[in-house]
Amino acid sequence: MSNPVFFTPPGTLDQQVPGSAFVLEGAEARHAITVKRLAVGEAVDIADGAGKRLTGTVAAVAAGELTVECLDLLTEPQPAIRLVLVQALAKGDRDELAAETATELGIDAVIPWQAERSIVRWKAERAAKAHAKWQSVVTAAAKQARRAWIPEVRAAVDGAGLQAAVAAADLAVILHEDAVRPLRQVLEAWLDSAAPGDDGPREVLLIVGPEGGISPREVTRLCDAGAVTALLGHHVLRSSTAGPAATVLASDIFGRW
Repeated sequence: MSNPVFFTPPGTLDQQVPGSAFVLEGAEARHAITVKRLAVGEAVDIADGAGKRLTGTVAAVAAGELTVECLDLLTEPQPAIRLVLVQALAKGDRDELAAETATELGIDAVIPWQAERSIVRWKAERAAKAHAKWQSVVTAAAKQARRAWIPEVRAAVDGAGLQAAVAAADLAVILHEDAVRPLRQVLEAWLDSAAPGDDGPREVLLIVGPEGGISPREVTRLCDAGAVTALLGHHVLRSSTAGPAATVLASDIFGRW
């Protein structure tokens, strides 16, 4: 079984070398000590959420502190193709569930989308709290999955904001039950024709609507901005299921699994 992972802020692992000691503090240390009950000699990974992963063993346990002896420090590069889940806001925490599950399966970023048919609304103070909760959910899922990268929950967008994101993406796919081409066909065709990116990873947006679906007007506007529609499968999936399912398929096609 892989080592348990605990997160530390980006930059805090930069000076670590094999044989050095790293002290994990705060909530993560308390979780390691009181919940995981890690003891001296046990293996553990410390990640900074931005690609660096320290592999080591517990050297000492104290109140609120876990000292880890560094055995190795690795930097995991970002994938050449980054998967971004655009998740429409949905009732009953289905949107959070989608972000959580997609994180475990390998999504690289999440964009909350205030779709026309979204029942849930993020406004003012509620928007900030909801965004923070999504980031917390995604961080916990990244820890569960033993990831070195924590997916970023980007600022929520409305229709115009999503159109701008679509225009800036290398590929944007609307998962839609009325589409003609299967998602696999769309992704494979793009992969065959896409030129290598010269300015960093390329981004593929996977767009999922709310329970009521994406309105025809939204589909038209997003396609005008450069998106394409694709059929995920023979069955119409829930808002909380479609994104994770698409993440699995895309990860396989892009050689990430």
